[in-house]
Amino acid sequence: MKYLIFGAGGQLGQEFLKRLKSEESKRNSVWGLKREECDISDFDQVKKVFEEYKPDVVINCAAYNAVDKAEEDYVTAFKVNASGVKNLAYACRKFKSFLIHFSTDYVFDGKKENGLYVEEDSPFPLSEYGRSKLTGEIFLKEETENFLIFRVSWVYGNGKQNFIYKLLSWAKTNEYLKVSYDEISVPTSTNTIVNYTLKAFKSGLKGLYHLTNSGCASRYEWAKKIFEIKGIKKFIRPVSSSIFSLPAKRPEFSAMSNEKLSKLLNVEIPTWEEELVSFLKGI
Repeated sequence: MKYLIFGAGGQLGQEFLKRLKSEESKRNSVWGLKREECDISDFDQVKKVFEEYKPDVVINCAAYNAVDKAEEDYVTAFKVNASGVKNLAYACRKFKSFLIHFSTDYVFDGKKENGLYVEEDSPFPLSEYGRSKLTGEIFLKEETENFLIFRVSWVYGNGKQNFIYKLLSWAKTNEYLKVSYDEISVPTSTNTIVNYTLKAFKSGLKGLYHLTNSGCASRYEWAKKIFEIKGIKKFIRPVSSSIFSLPAKRPEFSAMSNEKLSKLLNVEIPTWEEELVSFLKGI
């Protein structure tokens, strides 16, 4: 089995690369490409890479994740998150490769009131970022049937592009912090994503699933729990997200249910609190 990871420089790509190289290297080949090694929005680059590696499994962790910047730079966002995904899906079909791709809870508008979002709920993104990710899902399904799409939320891992790193950095330089109480989703670790992505693939699953830790929280609750676990004594003031006047509109409630995936895999995915304790003990 030959695995090829795009976006290997990001926190999720690094986690896949580390895990697959440690677990699979004796039996399989694993390669990871950073953006400077292959820009997925450039079809010629994608084609060349596929011809060179001839992968059996492609894991796409490459994405344009600058949510606010995408409001103005939407052309680049769509090139990567939509056209880039289409390029990979087309190449996967031609080379008979299986494609694993990651989308986002920001495909939803946050208006649901009767529970967590499930796979059957209709998406309605509020931002250019969300629209670009949803378009990527659509393009992928048009090109190939051999795929897994996982919608994930509030991803964190070993890296600087996540809320935990930013929060701990802010705590070092600010007397107190302001964190929104009216944004609710599911903090999800790269460890969880890698664990259940590989389990789903090895179980033969196909299609679209929500992959998050279990439960849900506001950003304020998440921040309080981080400080509690780390023993940081600093005041966090709960505020409305509107005071930050961010360019991109975000869903107030975008928590997704992992029940469908959990049942098919016959597992209980750890709660966001359990996974957070495990992660923070390691940093």
